[in-house]
Amino acid sequence: MNKLKKLLPLYAVIPICLLIIFNIIAFSFTKLITDGGFHYDVSLPIDFKIPFVPAFIVIYIGSFVQWIWGFRLIAVQSKDFCFRIISYEIVAKLICLAIFLIMPTIMVRPEITGNGVFDWLTKLIYWFDTPTNLCPSLHCLESYVIFRASFSIKKHRTALVIFNGVFALLVFASVLFVKQHLFVDIPAAIIVSELGFFIGKKVKSHRVFEKIDSVVFRKGRI
Repeated sequence: MNKLKKLLPLYAVIPICLLIIFNIIAFSFTKLITDGGFHYDVSLPIDFKIPFVPAFIVIYIGSFVQWIWGFRLIAVQSKDFCFRIISYEIVAKLICLAIFLIMPTIMVRPEITGNGVFDWLTKLIYWFDTPTNLCPSLHCLESYVIFRASFSIKKHRTALVIFNGVFALLVFASVLFVKQHLFVDIPAAIIVSELGFFIGKKVKSHRVFEKIDSVVFRKGRI
């Protein structure tokens, strides 16, 4: 139990679980409502000039590892920091949910004719994920939030900011080169992330987790 607590503090379990739930609701549940209906095409001329580079699927899939590592790092900093960052991202996810319902977007993905391992992995991603709910890109949003949070982590801050900044840029490139997103989806993800932080701070969204924590982990319960 002590080893598990070091890996992920108990106070972080509920926030992270809720973050995952809201992510599923924002991304997958909205598809059940909007798929089959009208979708907007927000492609720009630059999107047709960006080549399909299947090797970038390694970064695209590798971003999941960065998210797990990044949110675990956020969680172990302190209870207050964990509650703030995760609550701000949930606010951003709620904004995404509203956008996905109000203005669902779609794109045309290329036909993959290659037989290499990168082509196979990209086909697998295409099979799992329909080309909808694109703007803003949740892939880019996750990596940007971790990069944003890096500035507030004191230990190894410079190294963390550089690493997460470079990795976020690679993720931005990957979603374009594997044709999972359009160019506008990237700045939209950054804007929504910043809105999440701004609104979260204004409404003190972290207090929701403080209240939950005081009820669930009050003395004598756990």
